[in-house]
Formats: sequence, C-alpha cells, structure tokens
Amino acid sequence: MIAITAFSGASAQVQFGIKAGLNISSLSLSNVLEDGETKSSLTSFNGGLFASLPIAESLSVQPEINYSMQGTNLDLEGDKGSLNYDYLNVPVLIKYSHESGLFAETGPQAGFLLSAKAKSGGSSYDVKDGVESFDFSWALGIGYKLHDIGLGIDVRYNLGLTNTIKNPFNGSSAKNGVLQIDLFYMFSPGSK
Repeated sequence: MIAITAFSGASAQVQFGIKAGLNISSLSLSNVLEDGETKSSLTSFNGGLFASLPIAESLSVQPEINYSMQGTNLDLEGDKGSLNYDYLNVPVLIKYSHESGLFAETGPQAGFLLSAKAKSGGSSYDVKDGVESFDFSWALGIGYKLHDIGLGIDVRYNLGLTNTIKNPFNGSSAKNGVLQIDLFYMFSPGSK
C-alpha cells in the first residue's frame, strides 16, 4: 500500500500481471533428523498476482501476492512421507530491466502460513500448531519478458531466514528454501 501511494503519480505506467508455475522446495533442517533419516525436494505449485511500479528508467518496485505450496519429502528409515506447508507470500522486489527483455530482481518476502500437514502412509495430520505462522525470506531472481506480448519467464530462489519450528528443541531449526520457475503475463505489455 505504501509503494502504491508513493508512486501514484506514475499510475499511468503501472502494470499488472498474473503468474503461475513450479515450486521445488525443501526445508533446511538442523538437529531434526536422526541417523539414517533423509530429506529430498518436494515439487508443487505457486501462483499469484503482481504489480510493476516504475521508479526510474530501468527500475521498478514489484509487490506481489502469491499462493505457494512448500515443504519437503522425508524418508524416516524407510517410512516415506512429507511435510506440506501452504503459504500466502507477499514479496516486495526491486527489479532492474534491460531493454533486451532480461531482468534481475531481489527483495524481502513475508510469508503467512495457511496450513501445515504431515503426510505418511496415506494419512495426513495437521501440524499447524507446531509451525510458526510467519516466515521471512529473501528473494533473488532473473527472467525474461517479451515486450510485444507481455509474456515472460521468471526463475527465483526464496531463501528462508526464519525458523519455522514454533517451539525449537535442542537447537532444532527448519528453514524454507524454494526454487520457483514461473510463467507470467503482464496486461499492458508495452513498457519494461
């Protein structure tokens, strides 16, 4: 809201868009798994809406609101399962766009936990009470946009900076890490 108010003078150039794509996520675990227990990446979905607010010739601020399925697969000595977290993520990115269509972006992201489930052996268990409701991460990304039609691709990594375990024990921590590969469409494709 602050960004929209601050850049209201440039409202004629504000662009809006939609995005959706693939999440490859994992939790960086410390003092959680026992010997012989392993984790691996979880493949899922993300999608959302964004605005592009120009602040200079090649710079813009890009606030977003995204639904993101995150978590990790687990192998607990042969018992396979997963931790599945659903977030409403709100990144606010600074974006540098080159006239070629290439761009780079970075900025903070606030994540609000919608649900948390542990799945194993065909059963699902609600574990939201044990997971922090707020997650802070930092996003880094690159991409390419076709100016004439407004379509593009965005590859981004969200590095979790907060411990998602609500009541950590013995120094335990679990931090989100998510690689996102998205296709997007901007409704007014003429500008950067």
